[in-house]
Amino acid sequence: MLRIVDVGNGFTIHSTKKLLDRVKQSPRDPVEPATELGNWYATAVFWKPQVALLVNERTLLPVFMLLAPAATLAVRFPVELRRVLDAHGIDPRFVDHEIRSMGQGHYAKTASRSLLGVMNEFTFLGNAHREDHGTDDDLVALSVRLAETPMSPLYKRHISPDHELKALVEETIP
Repeated sequence: MLRIVDVGNGFTIHSTKKLLDRVKQSPRDPVEPATELGNWYATAVFWKPQVALLVNERTLLPVFMLLAPAATLAVRFPVELRRVLDAHGIDPRFVDHEIRSMGQGHYAKTASRSLLGVMNEFTFLGNAHREDHGTDDDLVALSVRLAETPMSPLYKRHISPDHELKALVEETIP
């Protein structure tokens, strides 16, 4: 069952130094997330055009989005997340609840070496995919495709971010 949350907390984007430099934000202490998915990790990827990669702390779901304008990344992120969740075929009730609960995004420093490794792996795989399919590939399609990648932190659960996401949704919305 979806829980009722106070949207005052928002969510935290644990950012690499190169992303913090681009968004020109000072890191704060992480906030308790007001969403089912929880907080996110993010980095800047210097492709042409430059993109941001956000990875969900709980499911390892990747979301690639255009970095520019960098100052509005946290504001634009919920719209891009909705596009990715819709592309995964996630129940609209879950998507609507998640987006409404996000509130304001806050930046903090990264705190998990494991998630930094996951972001590095997604960056590497995304780069390889772009080389194989051209640089104009849709970032939502890239996010969905890479969510099928088995990730070692998920081996004892649902193996890949897309399956972890679907399990979370099924657990949340019976």
